[in-house]
Amino acid sequence: MPVYVYKGLETGNYYEFEQGFHDEPLKAHPETGEPLKRVITPPAIIFKGSGWHVKDYAKKDSSSKAEGGESTSGGKDSD
Repeated sequence: MPVYVYKGLETGNYYEFEQGFHDEPLKAHPETGEPLKRVITPPAIIFKGSGWHVKDYAKKDSSSKAEGGESTSGGKDSD
């Protein structure tokens, strides 16, 4: 189940509640009755290092490097 962050409108405190995807957002704190507002937070994912995608998933084919290295002039001759 995902964890949602709420902010108390009276105290300014932050609370975390585990809820289902289809559950309605809480309007008040279940214990204190304080009015709440759901806070949008960034996902907890961090990419470290450089080029992890290129190192792990890119194909290292010598023929594709030669073809990819050539530049085209848009179909025009460069005389």
